[in-house]
Amino acid sequence: MRGVIPIIGYAAVAMAMLCGIGCKDQPAAQKTGARQYTIGMSQCNLGEPWRVQMNADIRAAAEKHPEIKMIFKDAQNDALKQRAHVEELVSAGVNAIIISPKEAQPLTEPVAKALEAGIPVIVLDRRVLGDKFTCFIGADNKLIGKAAGKWIAGKLGGKGKVVELKGLMTSTPGQDRHSGFREGIKDSNLEVIFEADMKWLEPDARKEMESALARFSQIDCVYAHNDPGAHGAYLAAAAADRAKGTMFVGIDALPHEGVMYVKQGILDATFLYPTGGQEAIDVALKILSGEKVPKEITLGSRIFTKENVANGGQAIGTESSD
Repeated sequence: MRGVIPIIGYAAVAMAMLCGIGCKDQPAAQKTGARQYTIGMSQCNLGEPWRVQMNADIRAAAEKHPEIKMIFKDAQNDALKQRAHVEELVSAGVNAIIISPKEAQPLTEPVAKALEAGIPVIVLDRRVLGDKFTCFIGADNKLIGKAAGKWIAGKLGGKGKVVELKGLMTSTPGQDRHSGFREGIKDSNLEVIFEADMKWLEPDARKEMESALARFSQIDCVYAHNDPGAHGAYLAAAAADRAKGTMFVGIDALPHEGVMYVKQGILDATFLYPTGGQEAIDVALKILSGEKVPKEITLGSRIFTKENVANGGQAIGTESSD
């Protein structure tokens, strides 16, 4: 028996050493035996700074919770690829899916099938058709568009010639930012003299603005559905020596983009469209812990102008035309 004791002792020491080496890097949730959750994030594209920020916000929120493992998918602006990504996440058996769809119609079916498979789905920013999802999180794009229209009408004294550079019009934010804007200016004498779908992309917006400049000698304001679009329009106007005397208004208000452009005097106003990244992780954790969550969560918005940008802007609905 004395010959066995050292062997057992050595084995115990070896196991302790292995654990000391291998266990120290285990996630805190594994050490405590807490349940692990895998959440898949399907992003429609990472070609827009706002979407890069959305992913960063989701990652930062998830990193606060060691029990969460994130899987990120980039559809690269391809609806079919995004459908395939959702199907892959379902096949992988993730615990929840967060999706920001490229377009509503093509992503409606795969989202519904994920739900049927017992996987909760949080739809972020852009909607799908119907109600086959667990929770939708986003700001009110129609309200933002309407607020932009009213603000522009107020600044121009109710009359003027406007260029509207639209986001992807097969997406719900593009449709809502357009219809809301038209509602906001309906009681004014503003005239939309040129409109084009720039698909959320700054280079496309610049090209469309060049076309508008070539056709019209007077442009009083450019309303773009996002800040890259407004910035692209400004660059085109500046290159033609026609930026002075024209207002440029966008949506998104990222600190390093739209808000910075307002501070620099490039944009006259930008409206906040929050990414919802933090909220998506909060809601996912509630769902996974068995809590009930609202079917829809509407995020607030703010307007940033040169007058209020230093004070963090103003909630829309409370701003004046000054």
